[in-house]
Amino acid sequence: MLILLPPSEGKNTVHKGKPVSLTSLSFGKELNPTRKKTLAALGLGLVKAPSAKAIDVYSGVLYQALDYQNLNTAAKKRAEKSIVIISALFGALKLTDSIPTYKLDMAKSLPKLGSLNALWKPVVTKALESIKTDLIIDCRSSTYQGVWTPDLKKTVGIRVFAEKNGKRSVVTHMSKKTRGDVAKFLVMQSKSPKTAQELQKLVAKEFKCELVKPEGKKSWFLDVIVKN
Repeated sequence: MLILLPPSEGKNTVHKGKPVSLTSLSFGKELNPTRKKTLAALGLGLVKAPSAKAIDVYSGVLYQALDYQNLNTAAKKRAEKSIVIISALFGALKLTDSIPTYKLDMAKSLPKLGSLNALWKPVVTKALESIKTDLIIDCRSSTYQGVWTPDLKKTVGIRVFAEKNGKRSVVTHMSKKTRGDVAKFLVMQSKSPKTAQELQKLVAKEFKCELVKPEGKKSWFLDVIVKN
């Protein structure tokens, strides 16, 4: 099981800690050359800034719902192994990678480097395609989905809909919380799902949800229905 998360706009300010060390970050072989370029483009201050674990830096609603700090030891280990965060500054990260507080969006462009999405796509694709997994659970926002398009046959995108009086509507901001809730639920399970059908069966124990089969060039989708 591989769970893809976006970063969060909300971040805790890191006051203490060593500066970021690229050699200690995940996917260094594939991503460090590009990381050096993005860090250089943002200035020396960020290179020298104190860093902390990514899970302690990202503070948005998705990460609040994931509630990593209160997971038991086994669930934390599953989260550390299975979760990958797509980052505009670092490309891809694991929860325990140490990073500074930064402000950068994948939809932006940087001087001399151009579009961050286009910059990261080939190297992130190379890095993540090397991960062997039966199932990819995509909780990314649309801004970060373009960086890597995984194998559609084994990818399930998590969509969130609100239901009121029998009618459904797309949920925007609070969809982040629901995706965090789903990610937390999955890492708390002792056995990981290996297919889209197994995922739906498992998630249905906690959430109202429906599995949508792939159409055209689209992945599977698990539509999670929340009350409005």
